[in-house]
Amino acid sequence: MTEAKNAALEALLAGRAPGDEETLARISTGIDSLKGFLREHYFQSYIPAGGSKIKFLCGQPGSGKTHVAGILKEEAAREGYLTVSFSARDVAIHDFREIYRACLAQSGLDRILKGCAEKIIRGMNVDPAALSEGQTLMDYLSERGEGDVLTRNEIRSALRKLFTRNPRMDREFAACCSLLTGDLLGHPVLEPANRELIRGWLNGDPAVKAGQIRALGMTPVGVTKFNARHLLRSLAEAARLAGYQGLLVIVDELEGLMNSKDGNGIKYTRARREDAYESIRQLIDEIDSMRYLMFIFCLDRELMDNENVGMKTYQALWLRVQNEVVGHRFNGFADILNLDRYEDENWNAGTIAEMAEKLAGTLTEMGIPKAPLAEETVLGLMNRAAYGAMGLPYMVNRAVVEGEKADV
Repeated sequence: MTEAKNAALEALLAGRAPGDEETLARISTGIDSLKGFLREHYFQSYIPAGGSKIKFLCGQPGSGKTHVAGILKEEAAREGYLTVSFSARDVAIHDFREIYRACLAQSGLDRILKGCAEKIIRGMNVDPAALSEGQTLMDYLSERGEGDVLTRNEIRSALRKLFTRNPRMDREFAACCSLLTGDLLGHPVLEPANRELIRGWLNGDPAVKAGQIRALGMTPVGVTKFNARHLLRSLAEAARLAGYQGLLVIVDELEGLMNSKDGNGIKYTRARREDAYESIRQLIDEIDSMRYLMFIFCLDRELMDNENVGMKTYQALWLRVQNEVVGHRFNGFADILNLDRYEDENWNAGTIAEMAEKLAGTLTEMGIPKAPLAEETVLGLMNRAAYGAMGLPYMVNRAVVEGEKADV
């Protein structure tokens, strides 16, 4: 069994969503309508048309938020999106610089720049496939006697149009992309040291000195919590230029903001928690000025209900989300997607039985023999879920893994 399958098995036995894409898809049940709704109204239409959106996927512990987020990530990838996901327990979201850096690291700057370079190559009536491995556009044109001054000016003009004169990109981010993409095209060529310097600036490396970056014609201002949102907007724009439909960012375990003393991961003090709420508030206020970008925040419902450390303690944020909480039916267009409500409206005994059967079959194939649940057990779990503190997916998992009589 591969390392990914071993990790997926370990997660399933612990009642967590598997990170393995194939395993995740095999055990998924009952979310086709939600997935189809978001695909039709957001992934295929609103976001590619230049829109941006924030969704809060909430529910009680064990309701399947991480599982659903993983399915949505794969669905977006199939639709041509650049996708990023991380946990608020691992990335310090109280500092938006860290959100931007996590997005940049997972996005893969090289493939974005390669896509942008290929866009310019096609714009010059050259098929990117015609270039041999490691060959630049200038090399290709020079071999054909076309690497003259006019051609170089044409490349510079294309770079300016794509990046530095793009009003939707941060000036310094655009300058970095222009220089790095030009280097891929073979004009203008960067020294290796300058290439690494530019990448260091984009990554927010504090070792990059003001004098070094000024020598490249850039403003000596690094990545800060004030410009990080604009840099993220620029990253989404660059992804679109590279041929992606847009950028999807999933932030899981937002309830980690309530973690100030115990547990694993980043410890959020009161000041850090309020900074995180302020970052989300600012993102909500600025989302309409962004393009081709979608955020999905996954959180336990307690983060909204807790009077001491939850969203209610930060009025500037709470005022923007409280009206979304009062609805009594699931609404896919709402900013808050209540997974508990969705399951109540869309799941039945057949759904739960299918979920248990898929899970048991998957575990059995992984070498852990398990049996599907009896009908009376399925009905019992549904009754307990109506009054319990854990979601049905978790309860089904424990009943299959530990046996039908498991105390879940």
